[in-house]
Amino acid sequence: MLINKARLRQLHRTLAPIMVFPLLLTLITGFAFQFAALNDKSSEFLWLLDLHRGKFGRIDLQMIYPFLNGLGLLTLVMTGVLMWLQIPPRRS
Repeated sequence: MLINKARLRQLHRTLAPIMVFPLLLTLITGFAFQFAALNDKSSEFLWLLDLHRGKFGRIDLQMIYPFLNGLGLLTLVMTGVLMWLQIPPRRS
């Protein structure tokens, strides 16, 4: 099955800026909480876990946030790999 290169790039180009914030937020909050736990201060930084799980004050996305993060990341990986595989080999 051959996928239209233009549509594939457009999907990747559209999704990448949308997904960069939630993925970086998940990465940074998870790392920061683990670092705090190493220093026995994890109880002071439970708010990081709320952000990590998708609870943003009154906005509670804990039920769908991991699914959306995973789906977005999977889509970016798949479109990136498909674009990479469609690059014609260089002739020497």
